[in-house]
Amino acid sequence: MLLIKNLKAGYNGSEILHGLDFEAKNGEIVAIIGPNGSGKSTLLKSIFNLCEVNGNIDFKGKNLVNLPTHSLISEGISYVPQGRQVFGDLTVKENLEMGAFIFKNKELVKRNLEDVYEKFPILKEKEKDYAFTLSGGQQQLLAIARALIQDPELLLLDEPSLGLSPKAMKEVFEKVCEINKEGITVIIVEQNARQAVKIANHTFVLEEGRIALKGGKNILKNKKIRNVYFGGE
Repeated sequence: MLLIKNLKAGYNGSEILHGLDFEAKNGEIVAIIGPNGSGKSTLLKSIFNLCEVNGNIDFKGKNLVNLPTHSLISEGISYVPQGRQVFGDLTVKENLEMGAFIFKNKELVKRNLEDVYEKFPILKEKEKDYAFTLSGGQQQLLAIARALIQDPELLLLDEPSLGLSPKAMKEVFEKVCEINKEGITVIIVEQNARQAVKIANHTFVLEEGRIALKGGKNILKNKKIRNVYFGGE
């Protein structure tokens, strides 16, 4: 589904990713882990054309490089940035409707909204509440739901568990798995390496803008991974 070759990317002329190769197959969950500053978020932003990019980013046979963001959404890619970036002074329903801005068909928007409410009953319950009144976990679910209303084939998640309680974190990861089971391919950047690897089909480890290691769930048995992320346990 997504094939990246020799990707170089960064900001203001400063290169963060150095000739990176990456792949996500249709229907997979692919995790990206690595130390802070390794380029994990930059990889997602490269796919969504939010930074300077050189190389090839191929999605279903089409090169995405230099396509504007609204075109990427139309191609079937949605992005949930780090930090639960919801519109606090808008209601839950208004936030979701903001996610559907690319659709002109009101009936389609209504149907997608109903689908999202079915997946996230708590958002239906709180649809008239302002987003700033939601808990951190609920705001993260809202951010994910706002992306899903765009009906993506590929969902990019940047640190969805960041700053959440263990209970909220568990719910977010469960939702990610539910979304994937419905046929949506997911690429997830996560600091919670153990949980990310647990739900992923494949994992890529980034270090200093390059792929240092890749593998399946057995990647947790790698001595270097255990030492860096789990204190050698």
